[in-house]
Amino acid sequence: MTPTVRDFRPADAKAVADLRRAALPHLISTPQGVARQVAGAPPAKQLRVFVAELAGRVIGQISAQLLHESSVPGQAAATPVVHPDHRRQGAGGALLTAAEEHLTAVGANHLFAWADDEPGALAFAARRGYRLTRSGSFLRLDLAGTALPPLPAPLPPGVRLCTGADFGADPYPLFAAEAEAAADEPGDVALDAMDYETWLRTTWEYPDTDLDLTSVVTVDGEIAAFTLVATDGLGRYVSAMTGTRRAFRGRGLARLAKTDSLHRARDAGCTEAFTGNDDGNAPMLAINRAFGYRTCAAERRCVRDLVRG
Repeated sequence: MTPTVRDFRPADAKAVADLRRAALPHLISTPQGVARQVAGAPPAKQLRVFVAELAGRVIGQISAQLLHESSVPGQAAATPVVHPDHRRQGAGGALLTAAEEHLTAVGANHLFAWADDEPGALAFAARRGYRLTRSGSFLRLDLAGTALPPLPAPLPPGVRLCTGADFGADPYPLFAAEAEAAADEPGDVALDAMDYETWLRTTWEYPDTDLDLTSVVTVDGEIAAFTLVATDGLGRYVSAMTGTRRAFRGRGLARLAKTDSLHRARDAGCTEAFTGNDDGNAPMLAINRAFGYRTCAAERRCVRDLVRG
């Protein structure tokens, strides 16, 4: 039987979340998060989500989107996700074809995707005309069984630890800190055009964002570093972004934010912590490995030039 591809429907949210957890256990995925990703996508993203069905069951999914948070136009992203029990049955290729056609139609010139760093996935990418660029790693920390470093006591003069929830009245300073840090992250696509209204919908108000476990370090009242966190209510914690503003780098403040967040996550009942790093981000990799994070998955960034007919 051949899988069929169709557009995502709101009723697919749970099936897609279950699929993502099975295929990508190092990422957070919940039905409410999937629903918000689709319904809350800004128009500039030109998001179109496809699912692959086999015998009435969702076995694959792809999100095709323009990378609107970059100042370089024409860049897009789409990575097929297929259930481990249904790979090599044509679902990945059919999903990628649908995504490529959509993105070509909305003006994309370059399509970026991720491939597992294993021979089968890399061969699939090569057959589809994708070139390998960067590499990345996902890391896991056993929160229940790993001793965490203690928080410094007292904190340095002028330094204070807050949570994301402490900024509920005005989250803009946290947005500004993330926008500055994201613009400096290593990668193929510069995230240098983030806008506040989109960030509010897709990050601050995103159902999986855990503001109580998000840690923020301030220095003399100004945000200096942060760890932005997502959780799934199943004991899993992901540090989605850890960063330090340029004026405060080199002082260990990102490590302080993450230490505080991990302690509170464990106290809240989280048992597993995950994070992802570009392999060129040596400072963050060193911080994570010092906590006890170990690689649990590896991937390669791929890109293909799209040609409009």
